[in-house]
Amino acid sequence: MLIGYARASTQDRRLELQREALTKAGCPRVFEDKVSGTRADRPGLAKALEMLRDGDTLVVWKLDRLGHGVKQLVDLVDKLHARGIQFKSIADAIDTGTPSGRFFFDVMASLAKMERELVVERTRAGLEVARQLGRKGGRKPKMTDSKIESAKKLLASGVPPKDVAKNLGVSVPTLYRWVPASAHA
Repeated sequence: MLIGYARASTQDRRLELQREALTKAGCPRVFEDKVSGTRADRPGLAKALEMLRDGDTLVVWKLDRLGHGVKQLVDLVDKLHARGIQFKSIADAIDTGTPSGRFFFDVMASLAKMERELVVERTRAGLEVARQLGRKGGRKPKMTDSKIESAKKLLASGVPPKDVAKNLGVSVPTLYRWVPASAHA
């Protein structure tokens, strides 16, 4: 059985073209969503996936209707294949029920894996260069050296920690993290 899935993004809420193409392709059932493809919760897709059985084919109008990003798309098609379900994209002329369609998805999966590995490699290289330049990752500390000195003086003169923290624009726990209670007792 051919099961259709149509999705309109939040910007373009028209599904008629997709619905018509899926019906012409022979889909007796078409499930729909009117949400962004980046959202994980797509009730129409969930219903379509639930209805699909071994030997069925999930049909979409275009690849981008099923998901954003190669990895997301390849992962979904891999899950379908594990269940014995094929995938077809009408406008892109892709059908994983054919050798050329399976080859296309194997190539996509390889490209997605290589892309992930390159991102990890570039990130590690960038962090290493930053470390060599003396940079630390993360957020800048709220407490500067001058704030720490001011806090110590104010606390030593008897100003309550709550007031010192408020004057410096930090919380009391942050104040105590940088100026432990033993330092001003």
